[in-house]
Amino acid sequence: MQRARCYLLGESAVVLELEPPVTLATQKRIWRLAQRLPDMPGVVEAIPGMNNITVVLRNPHTGALDAIERLQRWWEESEALEPESRMIEIPVVYGGKAGPDLGVVAEYCGLTEKRVVELHSSVEYVVWFLGFQPGFPYLGGLSPRLHTPRRAEPRLSVPAGTVAIGGEQTGIYPLTSPGGWQLIGHTSMPLFEPGQEAPILLRPGDTLRFIPQKEGVC
Repeated sequence: MQRARCYLLGESAVVLELEPPVTLATQKRIWRLAQRLPDMPGVVEAIPGMNNITVVLRNPHTGALDAIERLQRWWEESEALEPESRMIEIPVVYGGKAGPDLGVVAEYCGLTEKRVVELHSSVEYVVWFLGFQPGFPYLGGLSPRLHTPRRAEPRLSVPAGTVAIGGEQTGIYPLTSPGGWQLIGHTSMPLFEPGQEAPILLRPGDTLRFIPQKEGVC
């Protein structure tokens, strides 16, 4: 079992953080713990992350140390959660104005742009967790051949729907925002629609595939 450490976060939460590596098996146990914790006395919310989980406490001033002890024990007792996974296909226009950093990724990885697209779209990714923005998926499964550092200088505005690579991960920006990932494509499929009954398209455990499209089709 991976070693874990617990610590205080601000004035109202505690964090359980696991040592590397990040694995799908670990994420499944984190999902299960996040599902279980809100039913525990004194817990307001449990927020799963990548190799970590943050627990917001109702009475942190009196319960934080006890929560740290309990969280460590709950992690050791937790089991994997096998969620009801859906397969989601995301149409993507790669390169050009839709993905201005496709050439950067290709050059860094020693590949052609066509090969970058082939590798990126040939994988069935798993949504490990949502964060940064409402509905922003952090996806597990990116080919090591496409691992590319984030930009040294983040952009002030990345369009909603942009598909990007940041280090060892790939994801999709649901909303227009600043961002430092390498932009390789764009999808017209909305990931966050606040007016809908289910405003967020993806959820942890979903499987996702990128489907290359010609410009003007997506």
